[in-house]
Amino acid sequence: MAEAAVDRSSKSGLGPAGKPFSTFERLVAWRYLRARRKEAFISVIAGFSFVGIMLGVATLIIVMAVMNGFRTELVSRILGINGHMIVQPSDGPFTDYPDLASRLAAVPGVKMALPLVEGQVLASAQAGGSTGALVRGVRAEDLGKLKMVSESIKPPGDMVGFASGQGVMIGTRMADQLGLRVGDLITLTSPDGDITPMGVSPRIKSYKISGLFEIGMSEYDSSIIFMPLEEAQLYFNAEGLVQSIELFVDHPDDIDALKPKVEEAAGRQIAITDWRQRNQTFFSALQVERNVMFMILTLIVLVAALNIISGLIMLVKDKGSDIAILRTMGASAGAIMRIFFMTGAAIGIVGTVAGVLLGVLVCVNIESVRQFFSWISGTVLFNPQVYFLSQLPAEMDLSETISIVVMALTLSFIATIFPAWRASKLDPVQALRYE
Repeated sequence: MAEAAVDRSSKSGLGPAGKPFSTFERLVAWRYLRARRKEAFISVIAGFSFVGIMLGVATLIIVMAVMNGFRTELVSRILGINGHMIVQPSDGPFTDYPDLASRLAAVPGVKMALPLVEGQVLASAQAGGSTGALVRGVRAEDLGKLKMVSESIKPPGDMVGFASGQGVMIGTRMADQLGLRVGDLITLTSPDGDITPMGVSPRIKSYKISGLFEIGMSEYDSSIIFMPLEEAQLYFNAEGLVQSIELFVDHPDDIDALKPKVEEAAGRQIAITDWRQRNQTFFSALQVERNVMFMILTLIVLVAALNIISGLIMLVKDKGSDIAILRTMGASAGAIMRIFFMTGAAIGIVGTVAGVLLGVLVCVNIESVRQFFSWISGTVLFNPQVYFLSQLPAEMDLSETISIVVMALTLSFIATIFPAWRASKLDPVQALRYE
């Protein structure tokens, strides 16, 4: 008769012959997740645990995606109009820049070589108002190759006036700030002017605006002026020479391999600076901020995991008599442990899946979400003047999302171990003594 009882308990998953996570164990675990009226408080704790894990995972995914989007957008826009490699002279000015630029552009892996004259000016309008600006003197054919600029020119502007050497291109934000439109005159004042018996006098000259561009990065749209190279050379007293040659390459991350080839093609002493050196502080700060945000937001998931522990401990305490009855019927300590492990793990798994779905949904509609909260609050969230971008970007990384999911599930599983172990060690005699 004892053998028959053992056989029945084994078939139902109660005995040592039962497999891990048997049908019986899953049914009991599911039953404990559906709390009855008198266990409503435990159900509330489980609900808070679920919501905590869901929000923690979703927040991590959203924040990491937005930070990835910011980095990608900033890199693409910063490098969209700035060269990946800046070549400057070491043994004399670049007077032979047309031939030198042709030789550098012929290096395998280099897309374009852009001779450049730069200078700081004060830009002002006849109607009043002024702002600091950076003048970049480039050839018309080179500006046409800068797709981020040439393809963002707002009508009725065009490249015709610029190509003829009679006009300049300014950003839309600078135009709005100064109240200028295509065809208006903009006055540029440079402190490096003509030398007179009274000293150096500022150079002041007005130029016709041939077009307005909008890169989408407010720092550039409000501060950069493109001027024909020959005119910039005259304006900055640099006739017949350029200050530097910017190289645009096919693979910016592999720029170190190109440096020896560029030095060989130059055939003279040059100094090379790449985009990583010029923006090292900026991108290092982005990486540090990203890592710190990940660690801080992980605490949300950790708190939710602690809620799972407290909820399961209370559930074990409440189900003490049930556990004792199961043990006396032949359920092993391992079966009891697996039941409560599944109960807690189910909260973590469902919460993580819900968090991933919520995070993906928000990331896909991130700009609509930003506009909605801007409308609700009546303020501009992620002001382009501060964050440099006209839209809020979000770029999900698959490996990063997987690491977030693994982290959330690991914390959830670890949180269930102690309450499940405590349930398996419950003494049936002590549990039933006062029943």
